[in-house]
Amino acid sequence: MTWFKHEASIIDRPKIEEMLLRTVAESRERLGIERLNRVLLLPPDITRAHAGVGWMTEFLYHHLTEAGADVHVIPTLGQHVPHTPEDNTWMFGSVPEEKIHAHDWKNGVTHLGMIEAEFVKEKTGGLVDWEIPIDLNTMTVTEDWDLIINIGHVVPHEVLGFANHNKNYFIGLGGKRLLGGSHMASAVYGIENNLGNLLTPVRACFNEAEERYLGHLKDVYIQVVMDYNDDGELVHTGVYVGDDLETYYDAARASLAQNITQFDKPVKKIVAVMQADEFRATWVANKAVYRTRMAIADGGELLVIAPGVERFGEQPEVDDLVRKYGYISQAEVLELFATQEDMQDIPHGTAHLVHGSSEGRFTIRYAPGKLTREDIESVGYEYMDVNEALNRYNPEVMKDGWNTMPDGEDVFYISTPSAGLWATKDKLAQRADHEMHS
Repeated sequence: MTWFKHEASIIDRPKIEEMLLRTVAESRERLGIERLNRVLLLPPDITRAHAGVGWMTEFLYHHLTEAGADVHVIPTLGQHVPHTPEDNTWMFGSVPEEKIHAHDWKNGVTHLGMIEAEFVKEKTGGLVDWEIPIDLNTMTVTEDWDLIINIGHVVPHEVLGFANHNKNYFIGLGGKRLLGGSHMASAVYGIENNLGNLLTPVRACFNEAEERYLGHLKDVYIQVVMDYNDDGELVHTGVYVGDDLETYYDAARASLAQNITQFDKPVKKIVAVMQADEFRATWVANKAVYRTRMAIADGGELLVIAPGVERFGEQPEVDDLVRKYGYISQAEVLELFATQEDMQDIPHGTAHLVHGSSEGRFTIRYAPGKLTREDIESVGYEYMDVNEALNRYNPEVMKDGWNTMPDGEDVFYISTPSAGLWATKDKLAQRADHEMHS
């Protein structure tokens, strides 16, 4: 069960700091830790910096080091680009650079075991029949840690239903085979069948892997939930601390209630802004696509204003894959996946092609900072000049929700798409029905 939690319309920083201190104290008592000599902190990467997880990591780092512990930090990057020293300073403040370690998803993992094909097949209702190798960050699973603290933001997610909890391990610190197998399984199962569901097939596989292979770790989860206040600002509304699945369910249920915006009818046009200091590739900026796709009308449009976007993939090989095939439908991807070696070699990149596609149902228009019209149109998107987009839909002027432009255009504006999920009531009902029958 959850060790402790706090829910309120706004939870301020002093209250969160108090809960961080309590987490350390209760971890020692509940997990039987005599002395904290070596502690590992596992926060998200820079794409979730808006959740305050950076200053929480910094606070814990100094509290623990002042108590005599040797503290290390591994941002749970997955296959994202490692932080620069400047990124680390921006996110983690005064945590020394030499104490922050970049996860190497290709060469820095250790194989722990398998989730068998039969198990995966059962959880996906027969749609997926491959095994998922559990390869995790070597530093995390082979070195001795008196305590591991996972810090994260629970929010609707396209692969796991909701982000955080053991996602920190199995995606954030996963190896190439684990990332590929799990992402492709989620793509085959269907992105809209994953979003906002408490237990998805891939989450079920990760829960099994945690029980089998990580049960010996002395670890704890600190999970936050956020919502918009009356001024349209994201604030903390829930903090959940514990070491088991119930802690995840507590936080995910709160996110389900707070972070899903439901519409009676589909929206003709959504404008979403992806912050330049967090989102530099469509790989991560496409959260705007994932989180709004269930709200957009057939024939409608999503405009993604992304001043920081300069590439498609987080790695060169994924960038090449996106440029070669473009964002294409699930059916097209699965047909090609059967024969194309480059797709088979990086299936997490192949899954991204599906996740970033509108399935031909609506237009995705990008206003990137550093990709050209030719770049954008070559992958199946439409283009808008970023300065034109920022001038027309000025983030300083637009408000979250419905806006009527001077020429009469009605648009639904979202300032932080990564913080929620937007969907019609019908789409959510269809998704729930699929979950019930799968």
